Amino acid sequence: MKEYNIRVNGESHIVEVHEDTPLMWVLRDSLGLVGTKYGCGIAQCGACTVHVDGEAMRSCSMPISSVGDKSIVTIEGLSKEGDHPVQQAWDEADVSQCGYCQAGQIMTAVAFLNKNRTPSDDAIEEAMHGNICRCGTYNRVKKAIKIAADKM
Repeated sequence: MKEYNIRVNGESHIVEVHEDTPLMWVLRDSLGLVGTKYGCGIAQCGACTVHVDGEAMRSCSMPISSVGDKSIVTIEGLSKEGDHPVQQAWDEADVSQCGYCQAGQIMTAVAFLNKNRTPSDDAIEEAMHGNICRCGTYNRVKKAIKIAADKM
């Protein structure tokens, strides 16, 4: 095992893990940040999405050895009170059903809206394409992203 100094949600953490340990497991098991969910383990469902230097990334397939000095933000670090405009819009649009995929959906939406404040329906669908919702709340996700775009 090796020691890694990583920056998560604005704080430095030293973790001792194997170099091929996925970032998702470091976040969940070593740091106790369980908002990042395990879905598929092959970066196809989006449940494990976090921000890496502002980009939405699948943490289940990102080995800790590739993090380096990049800044990681999880759903817990998005806002202290859960009042980020995207989180507010999620509530307003009543997006969550089972809720399992929502952290990944929100993290993807935030990264997308940081780059595109006036998204079209097609742009939203393209940006959110890799996030799977077993409950099928895609129309509510799209509505929430439009609400959030107005708030941001």
